[in-house]
Amino acid sequence: MDISAEVQELKMKGNTCFKNENYAEAVLHYSHGIKLDPENYSLYSNRSLAFLKMQQFYLAMEDAKQTIRLKPDWAKGYFRKAEVEFSTFHFSDALLSYGHALQLQPKDPSIMEAMLRASQERQKDRKADDQIPWLGAGVGIIMGVIIVIADHILTHKPTLGHPLLMALLTIAVAMIGYGMARGFRYYVKCQRTALLEPPVDLLPEEPKEPDPRSCNEPVRNERSHRYTKAQARQRFKRGKM
Repeated sequence: MDISAEVQELKMKGNTCFKNENYAEAVLHYSHGIKLDPENYSLYSNRSLAFLKMQQFYLAMEDAKQTIRLKPDWAKGYFRKAEVEFSTFHFSDALLSYGHALQLQPKDPSIMEAMLRASQERQKDRKADDQIPWLGAGVGIIMGVIIVIADHILTHKPTLGHPLLMALLTIAVAMIGYGMARGFRYYVKCQRTALLEPPVDLLPEEPKEPDPRSCNEPVRNERSHRYTKAQARQRFKRGKM
């Protein structure tokens, strides 16, 4: 079997696994095909979608970008990128990517429908940015009024008897509510940005020691060489110290 036929077979296996919702297995088939044919943009596109279904957003985005690099005149690459951006709540970026796809494939109903959906979600998100802080301020006003009423009912000598103090307390609590609500929206935005960041490498590779017998490296005095703690432990385990 030649390479092209093997790659096609792997792609079909991946597609079958994808239809059966075995996304991890589909990724394995697509990855095997990519190793055999690194320029196969359709495999990157399919693997991007499989990663998206697994909510591996960073990997899905990387494959979508690679699809675009390999085939910049193919609408599906931009569509894949837009789908990742939409799924991570980057609605403005998604609209731009959908727009690129529509330029390459005009009047495509699926792209136009996706653009409409992204536009509606962006509008909702912007409305939330405007409304939620004021909602927090409203809750703060209610809490301030409750505090003033409780001070008058539950204490014999109210500490907030002066109207100016009542007003100042209510305004202060409202401002706190407004600030907390804005902070919450900022936190939400940061969480969305983190969805597209690369995963943390929990097992970083230690730097390899140069082989003193190599002709490309000068022979060093082992006693005068300084090692990191991790390297010293490794050498101790190997019986070199």
